[in-house]
Amino acid sequence: MLAGLTVKHIARAGRLGSGPALGPNALSCAAGVANAEWITEMKILLLGKGGQVGWELQRSLAVAGEVTALDFDDGGDFTKPDELLARVQALAPQVIVNSAAHTAVDKAESEPDLARQINATTPALLAIEAKRLGALLVHYSTDYVFDGSGSHARDEEAPIAPLSIYGVTKAEGEDAIRASGCQHLILRTSWVYAARGGNFAKTMLRLAAERDQLKVIADQIGAPTGADLLADLTTHMLRAARANPALSGTYHAVAGGETNWHDYARFVIEFARKQGKSIKVAPDQVLPIPTSDYPTPAKRPLNSRLSTAKLQQRFGLRLPHWQQGVERMLTEIL
Repeated sequence: MLAGLTVKHIARAGRLGSGPALGPNALSCAAGVANAEWITEMKILLLGKGGQVGWELQRSLAVAGEVTALDFDDGGDFTKPDELLARVQALAPQVIVNSAAHTAVDKAESEPDLARQINATTPALLAIEAKRLGALLVHYSTDYVFDGSGSHARDEEAPIAPLSIYGVTKAEGEDAIRASGCQHLILRTSWVYAARGGNFAKTMLRLAAERDQLKVIADQIGAPTGADLLADLTTHMLRAARANPALSGTYHAVAGGETNWHDYARFVIEFARKQGKSIKVAPDQVLPIPTSDYPTPAKRPLNSRLSTAKLQQRFGLRLPHWQQGVERMLTEIL
Protein backbone atom coordinates (compact mmCIF):
# COMPACT_ATOMS: atom_id res chain seq x y z
CA MET A 1 0.00 0.00 0.00
CA LEU A 2 1.66 3.18 -1.19
CA ALA A 3 0.87 6.58 0.29
CA GLY A 4 -0.68 9.11 -2.06
CA LEU A 5 -1.46 6.58 -4.79
CA THR A 6 -4.16 4.10 -5.64
CA VAL A 7 -2.16 0.89 -5.84
CA LYS A 8 -4.10 -1.55 -8.02
CA HIS A 9 -2.77 -4.77 -6.57
CA ILE A 10 -6.26 -6.25 -6.50
CA ALA A 11 -7.98 -7.67 -9.54
CA ARG A 12 -10.91 -5.79 -11.03
CA ALA A 13 -14.44 -6.57 -9.88
CA GLY A 14 -15.65 -9.95 -11.07
CA ARG A 15 -12.35 -11.79 -10.78
CA LEU A 16 -10.26 -12.90 -7.89
CA GLY A 17 -6.71 -12.07 -7.06
CA SER A 18 -3.30 -12.41 -8.62
CA GLY A 19 -0.19 -14.76 -8.52
CA PRO A 20 3.17 -16.11 -9.93
CA ALA A 21 3.98 -19.61 -11.15
CA LEU A 22 5.23 -21.81 -8.33
CA GLY A 23 3.84 -24.94 -9.96
CA PRO A 24 2.85 -28.24 -8.38
CA ASN A 25 6.41 -28.99 -7.20
CA ALA A 26 6.17 -26.11 -4.71
CA LEU A 27 3.76 -28.27 -2.73
CA SER A 28 4.84 -31.28 -0.72
CA CYS A 29 1.94 -33.72 -0.58
CA ALA A 30 2.21 -36.42 2.07
CA ALA A 31 -1.40 -37.70 2.02
CA GLY A 32 -2.65 -40.75 0.12
CA VAL A 33 -2.21 -39.42 -3.40
CA ALA A 34 -1.80 -42.93 -4.77
CA ASN A 35 -5.39 -43.91 -4.00
CA ALA A 36 -6.63 -45.36 -7.29
CA GLU A 37 -10.09 -43.86 -6.78
CA TRP A 38 -8.56 -40.42 -7.28
CA ILE A 39 -7.47 -41.26 -10.81
CA THR A 40 -10.90 -40.69 -12.30
CA GLU A 41 -11.83 -37.83 -14.55
CA MET A 42 -14.17 -35.24 -13.08
CA LYS A 43 -16.42 -32.75 -14.78
CA ILE A 44 -15.27 -29.41 -13.42
CA LEU A 45 -16.91 -26.01 -13.90
CA LEU A 46 -14.55 -23.08 -13.35
CA LEU A 47 -16.09 -19.63 -12.87
CA GLY A 48 -14.09 -16.40 -13.12
CA LYS A 49 -11.58 -17.87 -15.57
CA GLY A 50 -10.16 -14.47 -16.62
CA GLY A 51 -8.97 -13.39 -13.18
CA GLN A 52 -5.49 -14.03 -11.94
CA VAL A 53 -6.50 -17.02 -9.83
CA GLY A 54 -8.88 -18.21 -12.54
CA TRP A 55 -6.10 -18.07 -15.12
CA GLU A 56 -3.88 -20.28 -12.97
CA LEU A 57 -6.78 -22.62 -12.22
CA GLN A 58 -7.21 -23.31 -15.93
CA ARG A 59 -3.68 -24.72 -15.81
CA SER A 60 -3.84 -26.63 -12.53
CA LEU A 61 -7.32 -28.13 -12.97
CA ALA A 62 -6.51 -29.51 -16.43
CA VAL A 63 -4.86 -32.55 -14.84
CA ALA A 64 -7.89 -33.31 -12.65
CA GLY A 65 -10.64 -33.63 -15.23
CA GLU A 66 -12.67 -32.11 -18.02
CA VAL A 67 -12.76 -28.37 -17.35
CA THR A 68 -15.41 -25.98 -18.62
CA ALA A 69 -14.22 -22.44 -17.88
CA LEU A 70 -16.56 -19.45 -17.94
CA ASP A 71 -16.21 -15.74 -17.32
CA PHE A 72 -18.63 -12.83 -17.02
CA ASP A 73 -18.82 -12.37 -20.79
CA ASP A 74 -19.52 -15.98 -21.80
CA GLY A 75 -22.24 -17.30 -19.52
CA GLY A 76 -20.62 -16.86 -16.12
CA ASP A 77 -22.08 -13.47 -15.19
CA PHE A 78 -22.84 -13.35 -11.46
CA THR A 79 -25.16 -10.38 -11.98
CA LYS A 80 -27.38 -12.67 -14.11
CA PRO A 81 -27.86 -15.61 -11.78
CA ASP A 82 -30.70 -17.22 -13.73
CA GLU A 83 -28.52 -17.52 -16.83
CA LEU A 84 -25.57 -18.75 -14.79
CA LEU A 85 -27.63 -21.40 -13.01
CA ALA A 86 -29.03 -22.59 -16.33
CA ARG A 87 -25.45 -23.21 -17.50
CA VAL A 88 -24.66 -25.07 -14.28
CA GLN A 89 -27.74 -27.25 -14.64
CA ALA A 90 -26.95 -28.03 -18.27
CA LEU A 91 -23.33 -28.96 -17.50
CA ALA A 92 -24.13 -30.89 -14.30
CA PRO A 93 -20.52 -30.71 -13.04
CA GLN A 94 -19.16 -32.81 -10.21
CA VAL A 95 -17.03 -29.90 -9.01
CA ILE A 96 -17.72 -26.15 -9.19
CA VAL A 97 -14.72 -23.87 -8.59
CA ASN A 98 -15.75 -20.26 -8.04
CA SER A 99 -12.89 -17.81 -8.51
CA ALA A 100 -15.25 -14.94 -9.39
CA ALA A 101 -15.51 -12.13 -6.85
CA HIS A 102 -15.97 -8.41 -6.41
CA THR A 103 -12.50 -7.63 -5.06
CA ALA A 104 -12.33 -3.86 -5.65
CA VAL A 105 -12.24 -3.20 -1.92
CA ASP A 106 -12.64 0.57 -1.97
CA LYS A 107 -15.15 0.59 -4.83
CA ALA A 108 -17.34 -1.85 -2.93
CA GLU A 109 -18.03 0.86 -0.35
CA SER A 110 -19.93 2.85 -3.00
CA GLU A 111 -21.60 -0.14 -4.70
CA PRO A 112 -22.59 -2.51 -1.88
CA ASP A 113 -25.47 -4.08 -3.79
CA LEU A 114 -23.20 -5.18 -6.63
CA ALA A 115 -20.58 -6.45 -4.20
CA ARG A 116 -23.24 -8.44 -2.33
CA GLN A 117 -24.65 -9.92 -5.54
CA ILE A 118 -21.25 -11.16 -6.70
CA ASN A 119 -19.77 -12.14 -3.33
CA ALA A 120 -22.81 -13.52 -1.50
CA THR A 121 -26.16 -13.77 -3.30
CA THR A 122 -25.05 -15.64 -6.41
CA PRO A 123 -22.59 -17.90 -4.53
CA ALA A 124 -25.50 -18.82 -2.24
CA LEU A 125 -27.52 -19.92 -5.28
CA LEU A 126 -24.54 -21.85 -6.61
CA ALA A 127 -24.30 -23.65 -3.28
CA ILE A 128 -27.96 -24.67 -3.43
CA GLU A 129 -27.44 -26.00 -6.95
CA ALA A 130 -24.28 -27.81 -5.88
CA LYS A 131 -26.26 -29.49 -3.11
CA ARG A 132 -28.93 -30.58 -5.62
CA LEU A 133 -26.29 -31.98 -7.98
CA GLY A 134 -24.20 -33.60 -5.26
CA ALA A 135 -21.27 -31.47 -6.47
CA LEU A 136 -18.33 -30.10 -4.51
CA LEU A 137 -18.20 -26.29 -4.42
CA VAL A 138 -14.81 -24.58 -4.04
CA HIS A 139 -15.05 -20.93 -3.04
CA TYR A 140 -12.41 -18.33 -2.14
CA SER A 141 -12.70 -15.93 0.77
CA THR A 142 -10.45 -13.43 2.49
CA ASP A 143 -8.64 -12.19 5.57
CA TYR A 144 -11.02 -9.20 5.38
CA VAL A 145 -13.68 -11.22 7.22
CA PHE A 146 -11.63 -10.46 10.37
CA ASP A 147 -11.12 -7.11 12.08
CA GLY A 148 -7.31 -7.37 12.08
CA SER A 149 -6.89 -6.75 15.79
CA GLY A 150 -4.09 -8.29 17.83
CA SER A 151 -0.86 -9.79 16.58
CA HIS A 152 -1.56 -13.52 16.49
CA ALA A 153 -2.35 -15.72 13.50
CA ARG A 154 -6.07 -16.49 13.44
CA ASP A 155 -7.33 -20.00 12.86
CA GLU A 156 -10.54 -20.96 11.08
CA GLU A 157 -12.61 -20.90 14.28
CA ALA A 158 -11.72 -17.31 15.19
CA PRO A 159 -14.76 -14.99 15.35
CA ILE A 160 -15.27 -12.84 12.28
CA ALA A 161 -15.78 -9.07 12.43
CA PRO A 162 -15.35 -7.50 8.97
CA LEU A 163 -14.51 -3.80 8.72
CA SER A 164 -15.63 -3.14 5.13
CA ILE A 165 -18.41 -3.89 2.65
CA TYR A 166 -16.05 -6.23 0.87
CA GLY A 167 -15.38 -8.15 4.08
CA VAL A 168 -19.06 -8.19 5.07
CA THR A 169 -20.20 -9.56 1.71
CA LYS A 170 -17.47 -12.22 1.63
CA ALA A 171 -18.50 -13.32 5.13
CA GLU A 172 -22.13 -13.49 3.98
CA GLY A 173 -21.07 -15.68 1.07
CA GLU A 174 -19.24 -18.04 3.40
CA ASP A 175 -22.25 -18.31 5.71
CA ALA A 176 -24.64 -19.02 2.85
CA ILE A 177 -22.45 -21.79 1.44
CA ARG A 178 -22.16 -23.49 4.81
CA ALA A 179 -25.90 -23.14 5.43
CA SER A 180 -26.76 -24.78 2.10
CA GLY A 181 -25.45 -28.14 3.24
CA CYS A 182 -23.44 -28.67 0.05
CA GLN A 183 -20.03 -30.28 0.14
CA HIS A 184 -17.63 -27.36 0.03
CA LEU A 185 -14.10 -26.07 0.41
CA ILE A 186 -13.89 -22.41 1.44
CA LEU A 187 -10.32 -21.13 1.15
CA ARG A 188 -9.54 -17.87 2.94
CA THR A 189 -6.47 -16.17 1.53
CA SER A 190 -4.71 -12.79 1.55
CA TRP A 191 -2.49 -10.40 -0.42
CA VAL A 192 -2.96 -12.31 -3.69
CA TYR A 193 -0.67 -11.48 -6.61
CA ALA A 194 0.35 -12.82 -10.03
CA ALA A 195 2.88 -12.22 -12.76
CA ARG A 196 -0.06 -11.76 -15.13
CA GLY A 197 -1.82 -8.43 -14.82
CA GLY A 198 -1.17 -5.60 -12.39
CA ASN A 199 0.19 -6.14 -8.91
CA PHE A 200 1.83 -4.34 -5.99
CA ALA A 201 5.35 -5.40 -6.98
CA LYS A 202 5.01 -4.02 -10.51
CA THR A 203 3.74 -0.71 -9.13
CA MET A 204 6.66 -0.49 -6.69
CA LEU A 205 9.18 -1.18 -9.44
CA ARG A 206 7.71 1.46 -11.72
CA LEU A 207 7.72 4.08 -8.99
CA ALA A 208 11.17 3.08 -7.77
CA ALA A 209 12.49 3.82 -11.26
CA GLU A 210 10.79 7.25 -11.33
CA ARG A 211 11.00 8.69 -7.82
CA ASP A 212 13.61 9.74 -5.28
CA GLN A 213 11.47 8.68 -2.33
CA LEU A 214 8.65 6.23 -1.63
CA LYS A 215 6.43 6.03 1.45
CA VAL A 216 4.84 2.64 2.06
CA ILE A 217 2.55 1.39 4.81
CA ALA A 218 4.39 -0.63 7.45
CA ASP A 219 1.74 -1.56 10.04
CA GLN A 220 -0.36 -4.00 8.00
CA ILE A 221 0.98 -7.54 8.38
CA GLY A 222 0.23 -10.48 6.09
CA ALA A 223 1.62 -13.04 3.66
CA PRO A 224 1.80 -12.31 -0.10
CA THR A 225 0.23 -15.37 -1.74
CA GLY A 226 0.64 -16.34 -5.36
CA ALA A 227 -2.36 -17.19 -7.53
CA ASP A 228 -0.44 -20.19 -8.82
CA LEU A 229 0.03 -21.48 -5.27
CA LEU A 230 -3.71 -21.12 -4.64
CA ALA A 231 -4.48 -22.93 -7.90
CA ASP A 232 -2.16 -25.81 -7.07
CA LEU A 233 -3.57 -26.08 -3.55
CA THR A 234 -7.09 -26.12 -4.98
CA THR A 235 -6.40 -29.04 -7.29
CA HIS A 236 -4.78 -31.11 -4.52
CA MET A 237 -7.55 -30.30 -2.07
CA LEU A 238 -10.56 -30.86 -4.29
CA ARG A 239 -9.29 -34.27 -5.37
CA ALA A 240 -8.76 -35.23 -1.74
CA ALA A 241 -12.17 -33.88 -0.69
CA ARG A 242 -13.92 -35.75 -3.51
CA ALA A 243 -12.34 -38.97 -2.25
CA ASN A 244 -13.01 -38.12 1.40
CA PRO A 245 -15.96 -35.76 1.99
CA ALA A 246 -14.97 -35.46 5.65
CA LEU A 247 -12.27 -33.04 4.45
CA SER A 248 -14.94 -30.49 3.48
CA GLY A 249 -14.86 -27.21 5.36
CA THR A 250 -13.18 -23.84 5.71
CA TYR A 251 -9.40 -23.50 5.46
CA HIS A 252 -6.82 -20.74 5.58
CA ALA A 253 -4.63 -20.84 2.47
CA VAL A 254 -1.72 -18.40 2.44
CA ALA A 255 2.01 -18.64 1.82
CA GLY A 256 4.38 -19.21 4.73
CA GLY A 257 5.99 -16.42 6.73
CA GLU A 258 4.81 -12.84 7.12
CA THR A 259 5.77 -9.31 6.15
CA ASN A 260 4.35 -5.80 5.84
CA TRP A 261 3.83 -3.67 2.73
CA HIS A 262 6.96 -1.61 3.43
CA ASP A 263 9.25 -4.61 3.80
CA TYR A 264 7.55 -6.27 0.84
CA ALA A 265 8.32 -3.19 -1.29
CA ARG A 266 11.96 -3.13 -0.13
CA PHE A 267 12.33 -6.84 -0.91
CA VAL A 268 10.98 -6.33 -4.44
CA ILE A 269 13.11 -3.24 -5.14
CA GLU A 270 16.35 -4.76 -3.85
CA PHE A 271 15.76 -7.96 -5.82
CA ALA A 272 15.36 -5.88 -8.99
CA ARG A 273 18.43 -3.81 -8.15
CA LYS A 274 20.52 -6.98 -7.80
CA GLN A 275 19.24 -8.08 -11.20
CA GLY A 276 20.70 -4.93 -12.73
CA LYS A 277 17.42 -3.07 -13.22
CA SER A 278 17.43 0.72 -13.20
CA ILE A 279 16.28 1.86 -9.75
CA LYS A 280 16.28 5.56 -8.88
CA VAL A 281 15.19 5.48 -5.26
CA ALA A 282 17.94 4.87 -2.71
CA PRO A 283 17.43 2.03 -0.21
CA ASP A 284 17.14 4.46 2.71
CA GLN A 285 14.46 6.47 0.89
CA VAL A 286 11.85 3.70 0.94
CA LEU A 287 10.21 5.01 4.08
CA PRO A 288 7.69 3.32 6.42
CA ILE A 289 4.42 5.06 7.29
CA PRO A 290 1.35 4.05 9.33
CA THR A 291 -2.01 3.21 7.77
CA SER A 292 -3.39 6.42 9.27
CA ASP A 293 -1.20 8.41 6.86
CA TYR A 294 -2.92 6.81 3.86
CA PRO A 295 -6.73 6.98 4.33
CA THR A 296 -8.90 4.88 2.02
CA PRO A 297 -12.69 4.47 1.67
CA ALA A 298 -12.52 0.90 3.02
CA LYS A 299 -10.81 0.17 6.30
CA ARG A 300 -8.05 -2.46 6.07
CA PRO A 301 -7.24 -5.05 8.73
CA LEU A 302 -3.85 -4.40 10.31
CA ASN A 303 -3.28 -8.02 11.22
CA SER A 304 -3.89 -10.39 8.30
CA ARG A 305 -1.95 -13.30 9.78
CA LEU A 306 -3.79 -16.58 9.07
CA SER A 307 -2.83 -19.91 10.58
CA THR A 308 -2.61 -22.69 7.98
CA ALA A 309 -2.02 -25.51 10.48
CA LYS A 310 -5.40 -27.11 9.75
CA LEU A 311 -4.83 -27.20 5.99
CA GLN A 312 -1.29 -28.54 6.29
CA GLN A 313 -2.25 -31.23 8.79
CA ARG A 314 -5.43 -32.47 7.11
CA PHE A 315 -4.10 -32.47 3.54
CA GLY A 316 -0.44 -33.28 4.19
CA LEU A 317 0.77 -30.19 2.34
CA ARG A 318 3.65 -27.82 2.99
CA LEU A 319 3.17 -24.13 2.20
CA PRO A 320 6.31 -22.41 0.85
CA HIS A 321 7.60 -19.11 2.25
CA TRP A 322 6.14 -16.02 0.58
CA GLN A 323 9.59 -14.89 -0.63
CA GLN A 324 9.93 -18.02 -2.76
CA GLY A 325 6.82 -17.19 -4.77
CA VAL A 326 7.59 -13.49 -5.06
CA GLU A 327 11.11 -14.20 -6.32
CA ARG A 328 9.70 -16.49 -8.99
CA MET A 329 7.15 -13.87 -10.02
CA LEU A 330 9.86 -11.19 -10.18
CA THR A 331 12.06 -13.45 -12.30
CA GLU A 332 9.18 -13.75 -14.77
CA ILE A 333 8.42 -10.03 -15.04
CA LEU A 334 11.91 -8.49 -14.90
